[in-house]
Amino acid sequence: MSSELLYLSNADVRDLQISPREAREAVLAAFRDNAAGASVGLPKSTITIGPSSWFSSMSSASEINGLATSKWVAAIPVDGHPDRSTVNGLICVSDYKTGVPVAVLDGNSITLMRTAAISASAALYLAPKTPASIGLVGCGLQALSHIEAFVDLFPSLRRVHLLSRSIRSAERAAIEVSQKKLDPIITHDPDVLLRQSEIVVSMVPSSSGLKSFLDARLLPNPCFVSAVDGGRSWRPETLDAFNAFITDSLEQSSAPVDASDRYIESVKFQDDLVHLALHSSQRVVPIRVFFGFRGFAIADLALAELSLRKARALGIGRILPR
Repeated sequence: MSSELLYLSNADVRDLQISPREAREAVLAAFRDNAAGASVGLPKSTITIGPSSWFSSMSSASEINGLATSKWVAAIPVDGHPDRSTVNGLICVSDYKTGVPVAVLDGNSITLMRTAAISASAALYLAPKTPASIGLVGCGLQALSHIEAFVDLFPSLRRVHLLSRSIRSAERAAIEVSQKKLDPIITHDPDVLLRQSEIVVSMVPSSSGLKSFLDARLLPNPCFVSAVDGGRSWRPETLDAFNAFITDSLEQSSAPVDASDRYIESVKFQDDLVHLALHSSQRVVPIRVFFGFRGFAIADLALAELSLRKARALGIGRILPR
């Protein structure tokens, strides 16, 4: 029985240079395995400790990958430290058959990659086939990760509309967009962004006093929305403009949430990525689609397994005694 743990720091995970395609394919394979009954992912368990502050645990086990993982993540904003990450996590990995712990991974970069990979995986089935424009509502680290994921998935993209409360974040995202040889368009008007974007990704963090401000009626048809924020930035009374409501796992989520993170009673998710991934050859006819999610544990397991496989091949990481 091993008495060693492989530790991958956040820098180690970045050094693995996992491509958006690798991340997307790993996530899709994980969803297919889950649909086939070869893995288990438990719904997220959350402890709320204050406004916009919480701890969550996400656990999954995969017979095919031979691993079981548990991610512990906290979201706690700290006044006076705007450059500090408000979301921090670790992933503990155990051997599926023996239960022996085999690795501990910093969860920050993995969470960014898996979230963008989930968005892109859903877009593969639900988004317009050759979109030219995408709008990002929120320009933090998740936006940068989504730029990578969607530029890889859709070579047809030409314009990226950027909306952020922080001009500094928007300008940083604009530099990233320019480096991809796309046109960044910074806007302060959400209505303009919605009218001109065939794909919209909303990434608005929970905060005290937040009011929903996105009007779904302004979206073009067809279009695809990935609500990484679960839906809190979308005005509930406008959601009837969507033709379909999809989530990552119906077992975990039943409906989008409002600005107070309460389920919206007038809307229900109709299908999930677990089912879509099982029928991988079927592309949904382009319509107005709302894909709302907060992350499914099997996606974290998929990225942890991919990270460990690459780390061992490249000799990246540090061995720690138990």
